[in-house]
Amino acid sequence: MSRDRLLKLVAIATAAGAFSGLFGVGGGTVIVPLLIFWLGYGEREATGTSLAAIVVIAAFATAGQGLYGNVDVPKGILVGVPALGGVVAGTALQQRLGERAVALLFAALLVATAVELIVP
Repeated sequence: MSRDRLLKLVAIATAAGAFSGLFGVGGGTVIVPLLIFWLGYGEREATGTSLAAIVVIAAFATAGQGLYGNVDVPKGILVGVPALGGVVAGTALQQRLGERAVALLFAALLVATAVELIVP
């Protein structure tokens, strides 16, 4: 791996970690777009790589938030366990859609989220 590529991965990881700790997001909103635009990853490879990174990011972010007393473990489990079904369904759907369709759906989600945050 080239030094330039490694530095870009470190920058992506640092931004994702900061966003995860600050807002509870990082993978989909930071890692995926940057892997695609900066490093030329395909949509599926970026998503899979992001999910692998999120395992590590989420563990450390949870521990950090836990130190401040901000983690409700039972509710986290209540949200997390059913989400496993969503992960299986979403992954299966992503494999059936073209990369362009996945990119457009992702962009629409980000735009809708931005509008929701701006317009009360």
